[in-house]
Amino acid sequence: MRKLILFLIVVAVLLVALDRVAVAGVERDISNRIAASADLSEQPTVTIEGIPFLTQALSGRYQEVRFDLGTLTYGGVPVKNLHGSAYDVTAPLADVLQNRADIRAGRVAVTGTLTSATIDKFAPEGVKIRGNAKGLTASGEVPVGAMKVKFQAEMAVEVTDGGVRLRAEKIEGVPDQLAGLLSYTIPVKGKLPFGAKLTRVRGVADGLEISAEASDVPLRG
Repeated sequence: MRKLILFLIVVAVLLVALDRVAVAGVERDISNRIAASADLSEQPTVTIEGIPFLTQALSGRYQEVRFDLGTLTYGGVPVKNLHGSAYDVTAPLADVLQNRADIRAGRVAVTGTLTSATIDKFAPEGVKIRGNAKGLTASGEVPVGAMKVKFQAEMAVEVTDGGVRLRAEKIEGVPDQLAGLLSYTIPVKGKLPFGAKLTRVRGVADGLEISAEASDVPLRG
């Protein structure tokens, strides 16, 4: 009985070691694929969630693959701390080992931050954007006829077809009709990894957090 128990312990240890070796290899392969699919110059950090890994590998389906892309710039718009997850990844083990192209994620979700500096950079001339505990505010001077008039306003933030829209409201100092002069769009549309579409934007301590999703995403080799 003691020998049997010892044998089972050795087998268990070997399976755990094999599991960890196998997951490292597949994570490396998927990292290469994500880099190629998202046109990255460097490989991202990838972590396959779920234990045991071998069960997922043999089935060819991974529930969640997390990745960290760091800070990337798209069309002059830097997105900081860009990270996300690929869900329901179909990756038959033979395809991974032979580097075949047909590996897909059922859904990819990414999240990143537009920093305060980026928000301010895209603001209209004369408009300065600041963050506080309640959200974003705008201040500065805008031309009204031959004069420049000081103003203050709260900024509402929303996702639009053009990207992230900052819209002035509760304006003080100038007529509400001039809100269009203070409103602007940060053009992140179509510039996120995997062609992900913006789904949400919210204020955070260091700027705006954006979320985006894509469906049926190929991870090419």
